[in-house]
Amino acid sequence: MNPSTPDTIVLIHGFWVTPRTWEQWIPYYEAKGFRVIAPAYPGFEIEVEALNADPTPVEALTVPAIIEHLESVVGALDTPPILMGHSAGGAFTQVLLDHGYGAAAIVMNSAPTEGVRAIPASQVRATWPVLKNPANHHKAVGLTYEQWHYAFTNTFADEGESRRLYERYAVPASGRILWNSVLANLEPGPQDIWVDYHNDERAPLLFISGEHDHLMPPAVQRSNATHYKSNTVTEVVEFPGRSHLMPAQAGWEDVADHALEWALAHAGQPASAPS
Repeated sequence: MNPSTPDTIVLIHGFWVTPRTWEQWIPYYEAKGFRVIAPAYPGFEIEVEALNADPTPVEALTVPAIIEHLESVVGALDTPPILMGHSAGGAFTQVLLDHGYGAAAIVMNSAPTEGVRAIPASQVRATWPVLKNPANHHKAVGLTYEQWHYAFTNTFADEGESRRLYERYAVPASGRILWNSVLANLEPGPQDIWVDYHNDERAPLLFISGEHDHLMPPAVQRSNATHYKSNTVTEVVEFPGRSHLMPAQAGWEDVADHALEWALAHAGQPASAPS
């Protein structure tokens, strides 16, 4: 490995799941010679089963606490890592990138950063279990299997696999954070998931979108990417036939390989004209 090549990959999970969703990616990248870190949100260091039994850490979760924790993890590394975030983890990855962390970043089916107003109908339906009731602002809100299947695994041909992953990965999500993300575009001033879209100093960024993702559809990824106006590399690629749970969907290796190859090709790349 070239001395200037990143030797560490940081994998950031999304909502309704924990770092367990990266369980196949960690040994896959380690076998390629990388150190791999998959940090949990504060309070999510316990197992899925324990978090479902007592979702208090989910109720207490805030975006500033997540960002502070992720920055402490990434900031402690000797050299800038490759950042990869899925779903809400994609939005947090964008914030980290804007704050000067990372050599390159990949976001998969990313939640949007502040100012992105694309709201496809499928996204409304997928998040409705939380947003249908303002009282959920103070709660940890889980999904039924049917809601999970619609939001996460709608293209899975094997329903048994979809159910297995629901039982293995699914945890409640923070109503507070989801509600705040909706309200952020209605309130004045920067909110929790604000980034400087004109930041010429940030590292290269790739959006990977699943063609049939209901929760964070391609329209959201494209809109998020077009908000960036800086002289830095920002690209979008769409994987056909994929749903939201790309890290665990059959063929995930293709996504993992594309993400790593792109990151290595662009890490440390100087600013250029927006793509």
